[in-house]
Amino acid sequence: MKRIFIIAAMFLTACGGAGTVKNHVSDDGKLHGELSLSGAFALYPLAVEWADEFQKLNPDVRVDVSAGGAGKGMTDVLAGVVDFGMVSREVYPPEIEKGAVGFPSAKDAVVPTINANNPVIKELLAKGLTKEMARKIWIDGNVKTWGDVLGTNDETPIHIYTRSDACGAAETFANWFGAKQEELGGTAVFGDPGLAAAIQKDIFGIGFNNIGYAYNNDTHKLNTDLEIFPIDNDNSGDISDQERFYDVKENVTKAIAEGRYPSPPARDLYLVTKGVPTDPIVVAFLKYVLTDGQKKNAPVGYIEISKDKIDKALERLQSGK
Repeated sequence: MKRIFIIAAMFLTACGGAGTVKNHVSDDGKLHGELSLSGAFALYPLAVEWADEFQKLNPDVRVDVSAGGAGKGMTDVLAGVVDFGMVSREVYPPEIEKGAVGFPSAKDAVVPTINANNPVIKELLAKGLTKEMARKIWIDGNVKTWGDVLGTNDETPIHIYTRSDACGAAETFANWFGAKQEELGGTAVFGDPGLAAAIQKDIFGIGFNNIGYAYNNDTHKLNTDLEIFPIDNDNSGDISDQERFYDVKENVTKAIAEGRYPSPPARDLYLVTKGVPTDPIVVAFLKYVLTDGQKKNAPVGYIEISKDKIDKALERLQSGK
């Protein structure tokens, strides 16, 4: 039930927009005003936690968070519609030229997902997915059956899914095997929740999700009818003990932190501003995220940003450059 509420909130939360209310600091040092974030589904659950805590610390500040994909977040922040764009990929040079400044705020990963009731699920979990096979599935378009994936005569059809919205998850996943989001084939579905739901309903389906949408927020176990297609990172033809860590979210995040999960599709998540911010509420929120807010990362299933990256981000915020 909690997951349903969160998904609904993505589409119902109003976005106040940057600059709709004059932000200021009163004589007693209290912050007053509004703050808005939009963008990556990947960062949404954690951003909600940050927003809730920041509002408790600053009762006269309202923080609005909405999800719609990394592309929307970048577009919104560059247009001045929101204070922060949530972006689940690297910031591109053309965006930097337009003023985009990315502050690394958390780390997670995109994982290939399949239906847990797939007729050949045991074989798939034992063999795993290589980047070469992933490219054949989403790019080459000549993989028609699960037998093609397993190297057998099995004629069970494969149903391929991708994302319809411009998003960091698809771009990062495609980067893993040397491609771009627009090259990915398959049935296009909007949003992380939509793609997860499509795989849950299709026993022959294969797609990809941010780990926050593959696992249940409360139990940290895989969502009903979802299974992660483990990555065969060493191309051995089977999944070794070192590559077997998908049972609960904590084990996945540990593997990412230790470098046992490839990057990409592991990646940093960014809060993006247009120019280095000077607005007191924007600056205060960003400082919170980069310091005490990092304590929220692990409980929600994310990885903290390294001290080196945090120090550089805080230095940039302080210098204004």
